Amino acid sequence: MSAILVTGADLAPQALALLEGYDMVYAGKAPTEDDLVALCRKHDPVAIIVRYGKVGSAVMDAAPSLRVISKHGSGTDTIDKAAAQARGVEVVAAVGANAAAVAEQALALLLACAKSVVALDARMHAGHWDKATHKSIELGGRTVGLVGLGQIGLRFARMAEAMDMRVIGFDPFAKNLPPYVQAVDLATIWRESDAISLHCPLTDGNRGLLDAATLASCKRGVIVVNTARGGLIDESALLDALRSGQVGMAGLDSFAVEPMTAGHPFQGQRNIVLSPHIGGVTSDAYVNMGVGAAKNLLQVLARQTTAN
Repeated sequence: MSAILVTGADLAPQALALLEGYDMVYAGKAPTEDDLVALCRKHDPVAIIVRYGKVGSAVMDAAPSLRVISKHGSGTDTIDKAAAQARGVEVVAAVGANAAAVAEQALALLLACAKSVVALDARMHAGHWDKATHKSIELGGRTVGLVGLGQIGLRFARMAEAMDMRVIGFDPFAKNLPPYVQAVDLATIWRESDAISLHCPLTDGNRGLLDAATLASCKRGVIVVNTARGGLIDESALLDALRSGQVGMAGLDSFAVEPMTAGHPFQGQRNIVLSPHIGGVTSDAYVNMGVGAAKNLLQVLARQTTAN
């Protein structure tokens, strides 16, 4: 029986039903490269479903029968795609499977920042009543700039437009945008946005996209939201901008190094709202991503079998 390796502890029952007939091997919640190499050497999987951890050349070389790597989600930056191509291994992703979940998380973080939800909750639980002294931000009429206008970005845009926000966006690959999204360049995003939300994949070309220079060119007090990839932001520069007031608030769901460990400089910073990269983690998205990953790898295997 051919094996499929899941770089996680489980997979949705609906996905497992599609993969009946394969030997399912699970790597656990936090697999290291050594863990994955050992499992590949032992089971020689024909496919890997990537949930956690990274899949690079060492893992691929340990699985000579490997034919496809299927991402449990949309972001493939944890897969060495050049190494896969060199070995004739296809890489596929469940694009859009968690779009609704991530867009909702981005909106939740934006609202939490604008309305001081976390800080006011803590004050209330401590017995304070700050009605006379607190002023929140009204988002209606303000401009939100989106970097990335794929399925997640456009879902977020629709929700922002429903709140009467002006929506501007940058995405060199986006076509046929809805009328409520104005396509602009990055300089305009930085200059005109009251809030910026990142919805693009991480590439060598955009790593550190939000750095000291770009943050300095933004409106003072801008809100920054990131539910995409932590590497898009220079975290040290963001922290400096938050402390100076150049950035008013940040809502972050992804980080340069994950999981975040104790002592990270973001921890305890009063004007950052943090969540542990759970934007795409809902019960619905869990099923959608699992089913999408399963269907994608089965399609690749079927096509390769037919071609041979």
